[in-house]
Amino acid sequence: MHRNAPLRSPVSAMVLAALMVLGASFAVLANEPMRLPVDPAQLSVLSAEGEVRARFDLEIARTGEQHMRGLMHRTDLPENRAMLFVFEVSGPRAFWMKDTPLPLDIVFAAADGTIVRVARDTVPFSTVPIRSGAPALYVLEVHAGTAETLGIEAGDRLVHPAIGGG
Repeated sequence: MHRNAPLRSPVSAMVLAALMVLGASFAVLANEPMRLPVDPAQLSVLSAEGEVRARFDLEIARTGEQHMRGLMHRTDLPENRAMLFVFEVSGPRAFWMKDTPLPLDIVFAAADGTIVRVARDTVPFSTVPIRSGAPALYVLEVHAGTAETLGIEAGDRLVHPAIGGG
């Protein structure tokens, strides 16, 4: 029998109201930009010859949720700031720009910090996968054009306490 009667239990009504508020909160949080604390140690990018090409202040994404959100919904990133994604296992990586309004350069690095690929000038909001092309344990996101301006390329090395061998 189908009933269209109102909720009779005050407890049921409170549970339903709490679930609605919780659902609305998750929807708002899903679109909120994630801002991680700036790590006290800067990341350096060294050329194959050991020359310092760049130094960045870092936000470090370590958890699965942080990896999923990254720079999504961020409309600002200080000029000398980058986000470093640290994974538990080295492997092929694929990133996308879904819900990311900032154009970025995406730098993929092996377990020892050696850069294996630089994807330059990625397209904001694109869902096309951007692949590492080789196993990577670390991914660095910086403003689009940064890699070209500073000469960052495959074979260079990322150095930071969070990076093996750094």
